[in-house]
Amino acid sequence: MSENTETNEQTTPAQEQSVETTTTKPVATVEPVTAHDDFDWSVDKRNVVKYNAQQQAEYDELYGKTIRTVEDNQIVKGAVVTITDNEVILNIGFKSDGMVPLSEFRDVEDLKVGESYDVYVVSKEDRKGHLILSRKSAKMLKAWEFIVDAFRDGIIVTGKITSKTKGGLIVNVNGLETFLPGSQIDVKPITDYDVYVGKTMELKVVKINEAIKNAVVSHKALIESDLESQREEIISKLEKGQVLEGVIKNITDFGAFIDLGGLDGLLYITDISWGRITHPNEVLELNQKLNVVVLDFDDNKKRISLGLKQLLAHPWDTLDKELEIGSKVKGKVVNIEDYGAFLEITPGVEGLVHVSEISWSASPVNSHDFFKLGAEHEAIVMTLDREERKMSLSIKRLTDDPWQKVEEKYPVGSKHTGIVRNLTPYGVFVELDEFIGGMVHISDLSWTKRFNHPSEFTKVGNELEVVVLEMDKENRKLNLGHRQIEEDPWNTFEDVFPVSSVHEATVMSIDDKGAMVLLPYGLEAFAPKKHLSKEDGGILAVDEKAEFRVIEFNRNDKRILVSHARIWEEKQKEGKEVEKNEKKAEVERTKKAVKNLQQKVEKATLGDLGVLSQLKDKMEGKEAKDNKDNE
Repeated sequence: MSENTETNEQTTPAQEQSVETTTTKPVATVEPVTAHDDFDWSVDKRNVVKYNAQQQAEYDELYGKTIRTVEDNQIVKGAVVTITDNEVILNIGFKSDGMVPLSEFRDVEDLKVGESYDVYVVSKEDRKGHLILSRKSAKMLKAWEFIVDAFRDGIIVTGKITSKTKGGLIVNVNGLETFLPGSQIDVKPITDYDVYVGKTMELKVVKINEAIKNAVVSHKALIESDLESQREEIISKLEKGQVLEGVIKNITDFGAFIDLGGLDGLLYITDISWGRITHPNEVLELNQKLNVVVLDFDDNKKRISLGLKQLLAHPWDTLDKELEIGSKVKGKVVNIEDYGAFLEITPGVEGLVHVSEISWSASPVNSHDFFKLGAEHEAIVMTLDREERKMSLSIKRLTDDPWQKVEEKYPVGSKHTGIVRNLTPYGVFVELDEFIGGMVHISDLSWTKRFNHPSEFTKVGNELEVVVLEMDKENRKLNLGHRQIEEDPWNTFEDVFPVSSVHEATVMSIDDKGAMVLLPYGLEAFAPKKHLSKEDGGILAVDEKAEFRVIEFNRNDKRILVSHARIWEEKQKEGKEVEKNEKKAEVERTKKAVKNLQQKVEKATLGDLGVLSQLKDKMEGKEAKDNKDNE
C-alpha cells in the first residue's frame, strides 16, 4: 500500500466523521438523541494525527485517483498478483483484487506474476464482497467483436478446423467456434470432411447471429472471388473452336462439368467419344485434366458446350480404304432396336443388321432375343456410303442361301409335312425346314368346311400336311395347300347332291341370315332363314334333324343351298293339284251326261226345258266356283 493509504488508515472514525460534517451541508432536521452521541471518537492516546478540512479534501482527491471506476460486463486489463493451486489473483486497479479460475489460463504455457491479460468483469461485488472476473468471457467477447468487424468490413480471417459436425465443420476463429457448411468448403462437392480436421484455412464471415453469438464462415466464397477475375478474363477471350484446358469437377449421367479455371462448361456424353458409351465414367474420371474444344455458348457466355471427340479425326474419315461391299467384318453390339441391331466396327463406325438379315429362317426373328449388348458378331457388308457415313450388314449371308435350291427340294406339286409357326386371319404359316416356309390360305384348309379363323382348324406347333401350289423364288414365297392332299370331292358331290334331291341333315348353327347344316359325308350347306320354317309354323333349331331339299349347287364356289320349307310346301301344292284335277273330271262327266240326255229327247216340254235350264245353270255355276278356288 502507498504511504497516503497508510496515513488514511490511521485516521480515526471520529476524524472521518468530523470531515464529513465539515464538508456536508447542514440538514434542517432534528436528529434524535441517543446514548454516547457526545463521545469523541477522535480521541486516541497513541499517535493522534488530525487533518483540517482542506487537508482532508486533498487526501480524498489523491486517494480517488488511485482507484479506477469499473462496471459490470466490461473488459479491462488485469495484472497477475498471485497464482494459487486453483485461482489466479489479478489487480485491475480497483479497490480490491479479482479472482479468475486457473483453468481459464490453460492456453498459457508459462503463467507468471506481473503479466497482464484481458479479463471480463462478471461482478464488481458478489454477496461476499469479492470482485469476480473471467478471462474466458473476455476472450469470447473480444473474439465476437473481431468476428463482427470482419463480417462488416469483409475482412478475411484465419481459422483452425477443430472437428466435424453434421453438415459441415467446426472452425476456431480467434477463440470463437464458428460453423463451416460442407457446401462452403470448396467449389467442388466434398464428401470426406475428416481430411480437413486439424487444418488451418482462410475464411470469410458470411453470416452472424447477434442473439446467440453464432457465425457462419465460408472458404468457397474466397475461391469464387479469386476465380471471378479468371472467369472474366476467359469469357472475354472465349470463341467457338477454341481449345482450352480444364479439370473434370463433376460427372453425371448426361455428361461432365469441366472447370476451365473459374468458368464451368458442359461436356455432353455424345461429345465425349466417337464411339457409343452408356455413362461418362467409362472414359472420364474426377479431377482429370484434359483439353476440350468450345462448341457453342449463349449470348451471355454463361452456358458453354464443350467437345472432346472433336479434337480427333472422325473414324469414318480414317476407315480402312480396302473395306467394301462384300467384305467380312467383326463388330460389337452397341444398340438393339425392334428393327435390328447396330454393330460397332471401330469406335465411331457402326453398321445396321436389319432383322431380315439376321437369319435365313422362314420364321420372323426378334432382334432382342438374338442380340445381346456387348456381344461380338461377324457380318458381311451389304451397303457402304462413306459420305453419308452409313453401312448395312448381314449375318445370314455368311452362309449359302437355301432358296437357291428350293426348286429341287420343294417342287410345285410335291407333298410335305411342316410345323405350324403362325396363324393369321387369312391363313396358316407353315415351316417346312429351318429356312423355308409357306402360307396356306384359309380357303385351302378344307374342301368341305368353311372357317372363320384358322385357329378353328389347327394350332401353333401342330404338324400339317401340305402341297406346294405355287413358288415365287424371287420374292421367297411359297403358296401351300392342305386340302389338296386329297382329291376334290366336289366332282362326286355334284352327282350325290343334285338340285331337287332331298337329304337328311342336322342344323349346326343359326344366325340372322340363316343356318349351316351338315349333310352326309361331312359336307356343309347353307339354308336361308326363310327356308328354315316348319309346316306347323315353327323354326328349326340347332342340333335338330330334318329333311332338306337341294335348291342350288355351285361347284366353282363350293356352295350348296338347301331348304326345309320347300319339302312341305311342295307337298301342299301337289295336294291342291290333285283336288283341282278331280273337280275338273267331275265337271266333264256331268257335261257328258247332259249331252247324252239332250240327244235322247227329241221334243221337250216347257217343264222339261225348265228342268234342263236349271241343271245347266247349276253346272255352270259350279264350274265358275272351281275356277275361282283354283286361282
